[in-house]
Amino acid sequence: MKVLLVGLSHRTAPVEVRERFAVEDPGPALTKLARCDELEEAVLISTCNRVEAVVLTRTPEAARLRLRSFFGRDLAPDASDAPDFDRFLYEYTGGMAVHHLFRVASAVDSMVVGEPQILGQVKQAYRLAAEYNAIGPILSRLFSRAFATAKRVRRETGIAERSVSVARVAVDLARQVFERFTDKEALLVGAGEMIELSVEALRRDGLSAVRVANRTVAHAEELARRVGGSAHGLEDLPALMERSDLVLTCIDRLRPILDAPLVAQALHARRGRRMLVIDLGVPRNVAPDVNELADVYLYDVDDLQEAAAANAEERRRETLRAEAIINQEQQRFEGWMSALEAVPTIRHLRARGEAVRARELERGLRRLGLTADQRRGVEVLSRAIVNKLLHAPVTRLRAELEDESGIALLETARVLFALDDASAPGAEIDAEFDPGQNGDASLEATDDSVDDV
Repeated sequence: MKVLLVGLSHRTAPVEVRERFAVEDPGPALTKLARCDELEEAVLISTCNRVEAVVLTRTPEAARLRLRSFFGRDLAPDASDAPDFDRFLYEYTGGMAVHHLFRVASAVDSMVVGEPQILGQVKQAYRLAAEYNAIGPILSRLFSRAFATAKRVRRETGIAERSVSVARVAVDLARQVFERFTDKEALLVGAGEMIELSVEALRRDGLSAVRVANRTVAHAEELARRVGGSAHGLEDLPALMERSDLVLTCIDRLRPILDAPLVAQALHARRGRRMLVIDLGVPRNVAPDVNELADVYLYDVDDLQEAAAANAEERRRETLRAEAIINQEQQRFEGWMSALEAVPTIRHLRARGEAVRARELERGLRRLGLTADQRRGVEVLSRAIVNKLLHAPVTRLRAELEDESGIALLETARVLFALDDASAPGAEIDAEFDPGQNGDASLEATDDSVDDV
């Protein structure tokens, strides 16, 4: 059994391609996947930045072809006609698929590393697969470990704590100056994208009031409508400054629009209430000598970029720590999967041993003429001997599967005990025994739960 993942994301496909694959209602698509003979289990992850199918299969090559057909025929028929359609898709099998899923759930593969939304989206995909009966014990275990990995990454690293965009750094600075935003008012000088990105984050933190001042009042009105504020012309700046705790500027202007006298006048009217001024403009919108005034904190775009660069380096280090956790959890899951592969071999070995024991015991008892109690005693003794003989190899098989050499040892065991030789002693039971079966039934056939491996 192999885990296979096929998909596309912001790393392989532009937004105009990704939006074609957006799945508003994954239910019908999941139903189609669940009916595919090549797939045992399936989960469909669909977000604004990725669409991925995670499946369990006994026939990886056939499943790979089926999934590529599914992406082209069922999810985006118009996109599949493009000559370069295949280059948008990536695929991972086995450990690489596990590793990729853990990175996705942990927000290491996200467009914004560390963003918290992706874990909820992956959980929703899992719940939907369960609702449509598309998922079974193996992928259930895989996604459970993915969620646990994501929680470890968030708990043990600071991957989500450092902003790396200038707009987000501006918001972080505002948080350092003001304990809360619910009683604060902001003035936006300019109506561009950088200003809007910053104020949206502040609004989510409870910023009480926003006013937008711009050379073109119509543009100010457009932004004010989107952020829930009021629009003004630049002539209103003196009065607006007096009422503003936070001032963000990003306007195309060769000379500073805010100078020391204007800001000093506003501070006097504010009677000692501090003001944070964040200048995102290039050239600068705020005169440097404003920074010499008391009760005002001034940061320009160089300050923000320096902080963003420092944060990016710190986030890189935290990402390396996250990758180490992901590698650990991947090895843990692969050990569990390897143990599942050992279960049929262990069952087969025991079944062969039992067949040989039962046949030889029956031959011997016919010659000995024992009483019923004596026969039961000899049978118990023979079972104990077989169990003792098999205990060491079975225990070693389970233990070694945690290491990379475990699969090779598994194959060696099948050769040494002639489990694939139809002429070997005990082979008469092979017709009734399915060494390829997996899942809960095979787990119950062992002394210890595979969860303990």
